[in-house]
Amino acid sequence: MNSSANKCPELLAPAGSMESLRAAVNAGADAVYTGGSMFGARAYAENADTPALLEGIRYAHLHGVHVHLTVNTLMKDRELSLLPAYLSPYYEAGLDAAIVQDIGAFSLLHRQFPLLPLHASTQTTVTGPYSGLFWKQLGAVRLIPARELSLEELKEVKRVTGIEIETFVHGALCYSYSGQCLMSSLIGGRSGNRGRCAQTCRLPYALQKDGRRMNRKGEAYLLSCRDLCSLDLIPVLAEAGIDSFKIEGRMKGPRYTAGVVEIWRRYLDRYAAEGPEGYHVEDRDRRQLLDLFDRGGQTPGYFFQHNGSDMLALSGKPEFREENAALSERLDQSYLREEKQISIRGNAVFAAGQPMRFRLSCRGAEAEAVGECPERANTCGATEAEVRTRMMKMGGTPFHLEHLELSLSEGLFLPVGQLNALRRDAVASLEQALCSRFHREQVDPKTHNDRDREKDVFPLPAEKKGEIRFLHVSCESEAQIAAALSCPEVTELSFDADCIPAKDWKKWATEIRESGKKVYIGTPQIFRAEAARFFSRHAETLIDTEADGLVMRSLETPGFFRALYEAHGKPLPPFCFDYQVYGMNREARRVLTACGAFRLTLPVELNRAELSELGCSGSELVAAGRLSMMVTAQCLKKTVSGCDGVPALFMLRDRRGMDMPVKNRCSFCFNQIFNALPLSLVGMREQVKELGPESIRVLLTTENEAESRKVIQQCAASFLRGERVSEPYEHFTRGHMKRGVQ
Repeated sequence: MNSSANKCPELLAPAGSMESLRAAVNAGADAVYTGGSMFGARAYAENADTPALLEGIRYAHLHGVHVHLTVNTLMKDRELSLLPAYLSPYYEAGLDAAIVQDIGAFSLLHRQFPLLPLHASTQTTVTGPYSGLFWKQLGAVRLIPARELSLEELKEVKRVTGIEIETFVHGALCYSYSGQCLMSSLIGGRSGNRGRCAQTCRLPYALQKDGRRMNRKGEAYLLSCRDLCSLDLIPVLAEAGIDSFKIEGRMKGPRYTAGVVEIWRRYLDRYAAEGPEGYHVEDRDRRQLLDLFDRGGQTPGYFFQHNGSDMLALSGKPEFREENAALSERLDQSYLREEKQISIRGNAVFAAGQPMRFRLSCRGAEAEAVGECPERANTCGATEAEVRTRMMKMGGTPFHLEHLELSLSEGLFLPVGQLNALRRDAVASLEQALCSRFHREQVDPKTHNDRDREKDVFPLPAEKKGEIRFLHVSCESEAQIAAALSCPEVTELSFDADCIPAKDWKKWATEIRESGKKVYIGTPQIFRAEAARFFSRHAETLIDTEADGLVMRSLETPGFFRALYEAHGKPLPPFCFDYQVYGMNREARRVLTACGAFRLTLPVELNRAELSELGCSGSELVAAGRLSMMVTAQCLKKTVSGCDGVPALFMLRDRRGMDMPVKNRCSFCFNQIFNALPLSLVGMREQVKELGPESIRVLLTTENEAESRKVIQQCAASFLRGERVSEPYEHFTRGHMKRGVQ
């Protein structure tokens, strides 16, 4: 990284293969991020096996480049036990950081490898300072917040947490908030949370309202974002204190990596040397980036824009773009075929009666080779020019000897073989010195076997099997609340705060309590500045409802609401975490319970056997309703017809004719896309009973009052009374209860 009065952020490049890693290093990256054979969010990249990755770490460290390993998938219980042994060789080789999504994995790694820097992946959906503090307290030294955050939001996260911020500046953009997308998982069983996204957002769709198509046929790629390119914003982002600029692209090849890194390196160095004045991006470099990959144009991202159709490639990726053969050849020759040379300095001493010495130094590392004592020459001794030429030779090594101090006594006989051996030994020692300073002591890769401690918090299923005691209905309309109130067996009722007028919260809360049911207020899945303003504006109304608790769907919300209630002299009421906060393994569940949650909602991506292994006692199981597949800062309504600030219900039709309900949640400015088929486990009553959750959840989203009543009654009859009843929906899915995800 260049040193200058202008602080230059780290340039972090993707390495989907060892060839891409070398290309990134050769083109000037400060750090690379790559995946190993397990636990990476790009399962279909050419991820390296252990020997190859260890060689990649050695190569990067030799060139002064850091390596970050992606461990950014959700992990099932059995997988978590494999993590320490998997990571140990990389840790000992000097791995510079691990990028982690799973809460349990994060906790385990921080405990097992306390010297390993941990970075909270963008998959953790950090949307504000409170979620940032959560990860900091768990051990994070760097946050990779949601790509959708504005620059002001990023600055606030950094100000409050005081730790490093890494942000994407180039490459593909997901349509959904990362870590909150279940579309690929629910449609095809390929989970984005498990590194196997099928890129369903890149397919054509039709948006419909009351049966009428809203988008033009030539603009069918409603969910396909243009690629990000924030090259123009380098001065602004750097001066805002962003610590690391991240390039997306582990699924792309080494030529792409080299070409993008080359340009970003050039402009970062230009900014570092010259500052922001006169900074501009040349057209030829924009063309090079598009020649490397073009999805239908580029966007500067969300730093100064919340959403918009200009951020989308509505017409799809261009069918054909002629390859820039000259560019390809230049990149291949400069970065793929040739290895980057490392500049070093040397000092050689050849004196009569003393061993030959050759000292090399580079980036603070030193190495010395010592040879035999030279003999006196019978005739003419070695000349300085001859010795200098011999010692300067670095062919076949990664080094370039840019300066050599040579002390040579007259009349010495210096055999060529001895000089070559001295040089080779010094080079080998320097390579070792440059790499070994990253090495760590061996650790005992204990398996995750803290079962006794875990049992205290999470009893095994056998202890309370079959005891379903609660029926919790989540509502998004007053008609749905009315339907839930009509069923005496409903024990808990929650309603989303933005779906009911704030002036009516108290009325409904009172009526729910008077019916003998507990009342919870539902909070948004994405909690950003809009949500903070909404609840701050309605704080007294919220507190006055005297709700029995809150339903939290984000790690941002516990901290925010604790501060909100305390500011009004009130303690934070009890809260439960919904299924969007992932407790995929027992360690994650332990951490989430330690946050103060009285109940966790079971993950919707585990099958019955995996849920049984995890343990469902004391938890809630979603048994009916439409699951949220995608939540996005983009707005389909705004994309096709403009923003009027009025919530509405649309249908997103895919190529198979399946209609997915879409809600624009205007109070919080995000869209929610639901599964075309509602979930129903009514026909799996015995299997659900065997799992033993204490509570069953019914999700009401688009249902009218009559439809809501039917779903609730069928669930009550099946799960609480043990009756055999028909399914509440004509068409439905069992979700992942049978199949699970890879």
